Amino acid sequence: MKDFWNSLKTPFTVLAPMDGVTDVVFRQMIVLLGKPDVLFTEFTPIEGLFSKGKSNVQTNLLIEENEKPVIAQIWGTKPELFYKAAKYISKLGFSGIDINMGCPDRTTVKYGACAALMKNQKLTTEIIEETKKGSSKLPVSVKTRIGFSENQVDEWIPFLLNQKLAALTIHLRTAAELSNPPAHWEEMPKIIEMRNKISPTTKIIGNGDIYSLTDLEEKHKKYNCDGYMIGRGILANPWLFSNKTQITKKDRFDTYLKHIELFKKTWGDTRHFVILKKFCKIYINNFDEASKLREKIMETKNLSELEDTVKTFRTA
Repeated sequence: MKDFWNSLKTPFTVLAPMDGVTDVVFRQMIVLLGKPDVLFTEFTPIEGLFSKGKSNVQTNLLIEENEKPVIAQIWGTKPELFYKAAKYISKLGFSGIDINMGCPDRTTVKYGACAALMKNQKLTTEIIEETKKGSSKLPVSVKTRIGFSENQVDEWIPFLLNQKLAALTIHLRTAAELSNPPAHWEEMPKIIEMRNKISPTTKIIGNGDIYSLTDLEEKHKKYNCDGYMIGRGILANPWLFSNKTQITKKDRFDTYLKHIELFKKTWGDTRHFVILKKFCKIYINNFDEASKLREKIMETKNLSELEDTVKTFRTA
């Protein structure tokens, strides 16, 4: 298990961790529609894993055997809890542990976590060390950005490479840029050169503005990363990793219904049906009147009504 990164063929594909999106249900749908080489969980707060409400947070770490290799992504600020979380995760069947050092969410940044760690190398070092100690030899990786408020590639990336990580995913924007400007892929050749000098065994995964396997192939010809992570691209086309291009209207509704059914089977009454509405646009798109049908679906008042509405539109 510890060598799984080295067993992947280059270039490998990765499903990005997305909060409130890449739960076990959505990952199962992606496995069904076209599985990438590596999957990531949602962001999981380490403090929540050991709080009074831990049962709710622990559901972030539900996985199925057919997802592997699958990585648990965690975030927080307390090194001792990273150690504890890594020990806990190492018993759940995961293939690796990833530390979020890139999310620009204001709440997490104000707390000193995620992207804010780019401003605190001492704490970052302690977090990585404690995660490695607790991981029971599971590979530890980091997902980050090229800087906080400005480009810090020359300082931040060498620092992380000196931590001897199994893999390093780099979203090629600063935290302040969010997802607004085009990703700064021009920085990748420098990053690859740094990796080759400092930590040749660390896998470099590029992230940003990849919306198809064609985009990925073009990026690979130019930049030669080990792997490529896709987030927003999969929200535009959940069939992306299969390279399937001809998807009928019926296929889209049938797939959405499969998602709803799996949601019911997995969560029962423990999660509110409104969660399913945000997946509507992922499946119901790219055909005439799709937006009007989505509006009708968004107006539904309960799970039964949602499901009946989708079935009606499927046969229309």
